[in-house]
Amino acid sequence: MGRRKKGNPVHGWVILDKPIGMTSTQAVGAVRRIFDAQKAGHAGTLDPMATGILAIALGEATKTVPYAMDADKTYRFTATWGESRDSDDAEGKVTGTSDERPTVAEIEALLPRFTGTLNQVPPAYSAIKVDGERAYDLARDGQEVVLQPRPVQVFEARLLGVEKDNAEFEIRCGKGTYVRSWVRDIALALGTLGHVTELRRTRLGGWDEKTAVSLETLTPFMHSPAAFGYLRPLSTALDGIPALAVSGPDTVRIRSGNPILMRANIFAKMKDGFGDGELSGLTVFLKDEEGAPVALAEIAEGELRPFRVFNFSIV
Repeated sequence: MGRRKKGNPVHGWVILDKPIGMTSTQAVGAVRRIFDAQKAGHAGTLDPMATGILAIALGEATKTVPYAMDADKTYRFTATWGESRDSDDAEGKVTGTSDERPTVAEIEALLPRFTGTLNQVPPAYSAIKVDGERAYDLARDGQEVVLQPRPVQVFEARLLGVEKDNAEFEIRCGKGTYVRSWVRDIALALGTLGHVTELRRTRLGGWDEKTAVSLETLTPFMHSPAAFGYLRPLSTALDGIPALAVSGPDTVRIRSGNPILMRANIFAKMKDGFGDGELSGLTVFLKDEEGAPVALAEIAEGELRPFRVFNFSIV
């Protein structure tokens, strides 16, 4: 018999309003301890200086993390003009200065160039790996870090306000977008230098500030049933995936990791809303007759083939 894992089999999402000064790993650890959960992870790192939405997955919800990470994100942040920093934020060392300050009109005129698909070079202080090493580890060791540009999506960019040395922005962007790089690049295009001084994630997919809870609120409920009032269902990360109910022997087979045939009744349910040929390769969220999560499966060659099975049993 295998050794029992430390903690309890807690499953679901905690949408944390991360405080400033805490790493994402520290935040995950704090939430895991509050719930005494066996397993935890998160959907998208926030830097220590950043605040806002950090989606923390507990238990079997960790199997849905990739889908949460793929969701659009919204950030509100302050760019400070006149200085570049090696980390592209306020925590780094000054690497250059400029007396130029862009006007509102100049910023507004440039925003269309900084929306859509951008080729963005990540900050040197980032978690991207270079020859097996994290870029931020190399940068901290004083090594030159050369990162290649990557395509990212910025769907919307708005200027919220301007002071002499600062401008406040809001952007909605896709996976892999670095706000620090966006500020660095728009500053250069405006003929000045810049870095991020305040950063807040206000939305991740369907989760926003109204759905988030602070550690200050959660901590008094350490190992208490009251904490579970802030635990959101595993399925909340899968809102964009077609759901399908399975029953009887099909449920048993899927839970065992085996494929089932796409019977006529299942095919009829799935075909609605999809064109010919669109079902092949489609990911489907399978539930049992009571609505409990069963698995994520792929439609292939007339079968539903599970590739992530949810196991809620105590281990």
